[in-house]
Amino acid sequence: MTSSERRAAPTPRPLGSSSRHPSPRAPLAVFLGCAVPAVVLTVLVTAGWAPLLRLDRSVADTLHTTAVGAPGWTHLNRILTDWVWDPWTMRTVLAVTVVLLLRRGAWLLGVWVAATSLLGTALQQGLKAAVDRDRPVWPDPVDSAHYQAFPSGHALSVTVAGGLLLWLLHRHAPRPARWWAAVAVVAVSMAGVGFTRVFLGVHWLSDVVGGWLFGATVVAAAVTAHRVYERRRTAGRAA
Repeated sequence: MTSSERRAAPTPRPLGSSSRHPSPRAPLAVFLGCAVPAVVLTVLVTAGWAPLLRLDRSVADTLHTTAVGAPGWTHLNRILTDWVWDPWTMRTVLAVTVVLLLRRGAWLLGVWVAATSLLGTALQQGLKAAVDRDRPVWPDPVDSAHYQAFPSGHALSVTVAGGLLLWLLHRHAPRPARWWAAVAVVAVSMAGVGFTRVFLGVHWLSDVVGGWLFGATVVAAAVTAHRVYERRRTAGRAA
């Protein structure tokens, strides 16, 4: 095969750019698929549904017993939850991302990411205040946390940050290997932070699930709105 016959490698698009405007249907489906169970879970938690509370208690008791008996493993989980997957770590990552977008001229996208991050934080605090759920209480705690329990702020923050970063990466048209590596990192981070919060005895399992669902809802809503805006803007320019 001659060099002229070889297929040229695709040139990655600059960060924040997009050569096409995909349909908002996929993120809208994700939004509905996460928002509906998130609302149902919130109702069940608020109502004190007995089967859910029993499941929460069973999981919490089992993991707490393990945490008390394994101080080394508990210390590792505290490092992961307090530093690697801490909400302020996630906000810092998004703040750096916003700065990079603004420096490259992607002003709208930068503002969109910043606004989504702020929306996630506001939703988290609003739900905590509204549901007003107590955290697990132990005679021999291995960690402590502030504010109300539902939803988990750590789980919600990691989901929002990871979801937004995956969205930006997808717009950059990454190679499949890079894309799936990023998906794996986000998935491990979400699962990992959820485990640490319950293992350390500062959240119920349903708090973590609620954090995941509401975080995904926020990201899906932001992506849907952005796609609708882009398509309407393109249609307006063509008219």
